[in-house]
Amino acid sequence: MHKIIRSQIALAATLSLAGVLSFAQDGAAIYKAKCAMCHGPSGTPSAGMAKAMGIKAVSDPEMKALTVDQIAATVKNGKAKMKPVAGLSDGDVKSVAAYFKTLK
Repeated sequence: MHKIIRSQIALAATLSLAGVLSFAQDGAAIYKAKCAMCHGPSGTPSAGMAKAMGIKAVSDPEMKALTVDQIAATVKNGKAKMKPVAGLSDGDVKSVAAYFKTLK
């Protein structure tokens, strides 16, 4: 009986880990397709884009302080010169916001 329970726990942990990894990969792919052209592939915009659009690098303390929910709200609703990002489900928005928080 204990062997079955341990097997089920191991399976659940494996599936959870797989879900987390695919979550991050989806966020990375979405970021590359929808965000990197303005925010830069690593979260640091080009000097011209930063100046024209007022974009700060992810390393900026103000950007580091943002929560995933705050980033998601900006992706969904836009902010200042940034327009809302079209064509994303709520799950996609959360994925890309979580990925953005991993950038250094």
